[in-house]
Formats: sequence, structure tokens, C-alpha cells
Amino acid sequence: MMDIATGSPLDATDRDTAGEALQGALVDLVDLSLIGKQAHWNLYGPRFRSVHLQLDEVVATARDFADQVAERAAAIGVSPDGRAATVAAGGLPGVPSGWQADTAVVEQLVGALGAVVGRMRERIAKTGEADPVTQDLLITVTAALEKHAWMFRAEHVDRR
Repeated sequence: MMDIATGSPLDATDRDTAGEALQGALVDLVDLSLIGKQAHWNLYGPRFRSVHLQLDEVVATARDFADQVAERAAAIGVSPDGRAATVAAGGLPGVPSGWQADTAVVEQLVGALGAVVGRMRERIAKTGEADPVTQDLLITVTAALEKHAWMFRAEHVDRR
């Protein structure tokens, strides 16, 4: 009989591979949601309203998928860790404290989303053999994040 808390439908090696990918995704998604809220609260500039609302969309996406990723980890017998210290240790590029111009926030989100998407694509590649269900979830997450990244890139003005 499988232990309810720690049992897994996967063998140990596949569980570890999928679990590592899911834990990394969880950390990135929690961090992305915090970056989005920090920027949301400290934003100013002529594009305030549109960027403000766009940040809310990113935060909602990140929070929803963080929950799905954590629940997938639990379903395969891996304890998800979304504690502040764990998220801080995993870390995305930080955002500065204080007020941020809309153009700076857009640039910061382009970088943060790009970093998360790059990591997600690595996780997708690693989980295909180990756990196609986890891979499918990561593909779904990545597609949503790539859409947000595209929207921020389209808004980004290169002033060079």
C-alpha cells in the first residue's frame, strides 16, 4: 500500500527529476509574483494604469500556477517548499526598492520573465522522460509566461 503523504506513482529516480523541476518552478513562480507586486505598488509614469493592470495579470498567473505546481509536487510525493528563505535563495534578478518609472518596470519584467521562461524550458527538457504529466504542466506554465513576456517586450522601448 502506498503511503498517502510520501507515496508516488513514479519510481524514485523519476520522482526526484520531476520533483526538482517542480520545486525550481515553484520558487520561480512565487518570486515572480512578489516581483510583480513590488513593481505594482511602486510604479509611476504616463503608462501607469496599463502597466499596473498588466502586472496584476502576471501576478495572478504566477500565483495560480505556483499552486498547481506545488500540488503536482505533492501528488508525486515531493513536499513543496515555498518558504520565504527558500524563495530568496533561489532568486530571480531583484527589483530595486522605491518608486520605479513605468519604463524601468517594463524592462525589469522583460528580464524576470525571460529568466523564468529560460529556466522553465530547461525543466521541460529534463522532465519529458521522467514524468510527462509534470512536463505537460510545465509546458502550460511556460506558454502563459511566454505570452506575458511577449506583451512586456512589445511595450519595451529601446532608447538606444
